Amino acid sequence: MHVAFVSFETVHHRDTETNRRFQTVMDLLADRGHDVHCYCAGFWAGEESTFERGNVTYHAVSTGLEAGASFHLRLPFVLAAAGPDAIHAGARPASQVLAARSGAALARAPLIVEWYGDGGVADTRWTGLATGRPDRIVAPSELVGTWVRERGADGNIVTTVPNPVDCERIREGETGEEVDVIYARRLDEGANLESLLLALAELRDRDWSAKVVGDGPERDDYEQLASDLRIDDRVTFTGELSLDERIAAYRGAHVFAQTAEHCVFPTEMLRALSAGCVGIVEYHANSSAHELVEGWDRGFRTTSEVELAEAILDGGNLEHREYDDRFADYDRSAVADRYLTLYRTLRDEHGVL
Repeated sequence: MHVAFVSFETVHHRDTETNRRFQTVMDLLADRGHDVHCYCAGFWAGEESTFERGNVTYHAVSTGLEAGASFHLRLPFVLAAAGPDAIHAGARPASQVLAARSGAALARAPLIVEWYGDGGVADTRWTGLATGRPDRIVAPSELVGTWVRERGADGNIVTTVPNPVDCERIREGETGEEVDVIYARRLDEGANLESLLLALAELRDRDWSAKVVGDGPERDDYEQLASDLRIDDRVTFTGELSLDERIAAYRGAHVFAQTAEHCVFPTEMLRALSAGCVGIVEYHANSSAHELVEGWDRGFRTTSEVELAEAILDGGNLEHREYDDRFADYDRSAVADRYLTLYRTLRDEHGVL
């Protein structure tokens, strides 16, 4: 299948959650042998109009990020000339969705918009216009789907597709040291690690160990808090770890705690749950993490440090596992199939052979 991806800015311009998600979708399809092209602002040296990396062909619709007007003007005609089976555009900036819609009409191809929602969904005129243009809008979670519908999208065209994980890599990974509780995230202002540390302090008369994976500007403050709470001898701050090191840590851990206030999709938590961890989520209005544990007998949803402490005790009584096949539907191959099914369904609806 020939799929044209549209993203003025890519992960090669700037490393953001939104750009990483878009790159992941392209890689999923390219790895399956599909013909994947990305129409973007140029990011490579030299005067060539195309650039190949990782089985994806990048096309410079404009010479750089400073040429946004040129990108939007040229995009419809570039897409029409390409003649793709489907057009898959990022939602940011919203103006590129309108240009992609024109290109889809000229190419007689369906338009799918990837609305990841990192940083929220802006309440602007451009956003309102963009929500009415696609044939489908893909969100990573019900939370983001709700945000998009609140900005005017027809609920019938909004579907959720999660971030994928590599289940085989997790199943075959090494197992790290045993630890009772693990937390993993960038330690910034949204990490809310203090909730977990306070809950653990409630259990200081119990025998437990905890590990915090990740680094960031708030790390020193969190380490100081652990010291102030007199639990620093049982909480290990590892800093950043490679993916395989994180998987090993999750396979060795019993409980994964998610307390971040903002999260459009908890990818690290998903890896940990796939690696057998019991899942504990502190509920926050702007986090979708609770969606992973709803209706699951190894998942807990809490709203306070006291409930979090109780859930850690209850979770500790459950069987320790190093892999959980319940999350096989989140595997890279399964998520790729969901996108391919979506493209083919829309092609059939368009009546394009």
